Amino acid sequence: MDLYTKNLVISFLSVLFPLFVWQLFYLLHYIYQFKWVKKWMFAIFPILSIILCMTFPIAFVQPLLLDFRRIPLILGTLYGGYKAGALLLSVIITVRYLIGGEAFYSSFLIFIFITICAAIVSSYYQKKPLKQKVLVSSGLTLLSLIFSTNFPPVLFSRAELMNIRIEHWILNVIGMVITILLTEVIMINFNLLHKSIKAKKLEVARHLAASISHEIGNPLTATRGFIQLLSDERIPIETRNNYLKIAAQELDQAIDIIDDYLTFAKPAPKDKEKIFIFEEIQHGVKVLTPLAKINNVKINTSLMENQNCFVLGERKKFEQSLINILKNSIESMPMGGELNISLNCEGISTIKIIIKDEGIGMTKQQIDRLGEPYFTTKENGTGLGMMVSFSIIKRMGGEIQVKSEQGKGTFFSIILPKYNQDVNSAV
Repeated sequence: MDLYTKNLVISFLSVLFPLFVWQLFYLLHYIYQFKWVKKWMFAIFPILSIILCMTFPIAFVQPLLLDFRRIPLILGTLYGGYKAGALLLSVIITVRYLIGGEAFYSSFLIFIFITICAAIVSSYYQKKPLKQKVLVSSGLTLLSLIFSTNFPPVLFSRAELMNIRIEHWILNVIGMVITILLTEVIMINFNLLHKSIKAKKLEVARHLAASISHEIGNPLTATRGFIQLLSDERIPIETRNNYLKIAAQELDQAIDIIDDYLTFAKPAPKDKEKIFIFEEIQHGVKVLTPLAKINNVKINTSLMENQNCFVLGERKKFEQSLINILKNSIESMPMGGELNISLNCEGISTIKIIIKDEGIGMTKQQIDRLGEPYFTTKENGTGLGMMVSFSIIKRMGGEIQVKSEQGKGTFFSIILPKYNQDVNSAV
């Protein structure tokens, strides 16, 4: 590769490199929601492109130095408007002044003129299809190049220099077309990303609405039926009281369902307390023993009562999370089996609860979606229980790891930060 080709490649990469950095920067900003990132910061990338272009020009024949600075100037003004254009123009003029050399004032006038032209058509440009955008940007590039040949001192006494100048025009136009195509592709990808995330949010909202309607509708329908029955005065007092009790239980169930959704969506801050994991596991096993017997499931526990296993959180919410996971494990064994629960407090800073069942298991795709709204492996399930469980454990600073194999069972690891009783600041 000769020197000319090297200079050409480096100069063109000076235009493209900031473009790719801009894409990476935008994606990181979008994913991690950096609050310190402001819109105006994206102007840094065309500025960087201009500085690189002017720092690494194409040195054809001294004192003729050519570069692609017009491309970021014109595109930045077309997409960013007159404010961006004024900023980029000031950068070009400043760098050009610092570099020195001949034809400073002619360059000054040319770039002011082309910036004004680009700013005037900016609002028109942004509404047009890609084909017209290419024509407008290429036209402005050619216009600036043609005008630059009319300002002395430019050495066109030799035919070689004229050929180089014409070649430079062609390269600038080709570079502009490539850059604008890449810019449009990147912007289309950004728009598709926004639409995809918005569509996913709407889908989740629809699923949650359907789930709420179904889950709350059942107890409310049952309550309405019992209230209608109570209108019959011939019903004995004992039966009437029984109906009232069942109706109240159904309403309590509806309230619990609403609380579950609120826990997932926007949990209310409550005072945290020390939770003794050993007791919570025992409580969960006690609550679910009747269900385990119905499903012919044997629950085995491997716990050491003297272990000083404490975590910090809301006791009721943690109980709810643990019971949801244990209940799912039991229900995954319709033909019976064993549910093994163990507790490991040997870690310096973490506590691990291990739950292993012999159920139907899950595929990798199902594991990846576990805890998502409205995802469930059960025929009549809503996915609400696991969704809430994952949310609660996450708020406690922990995580749930899942391994599973179809036909062999599922392995849950609940990892929580250990509460250090000697450090009061941890409370």
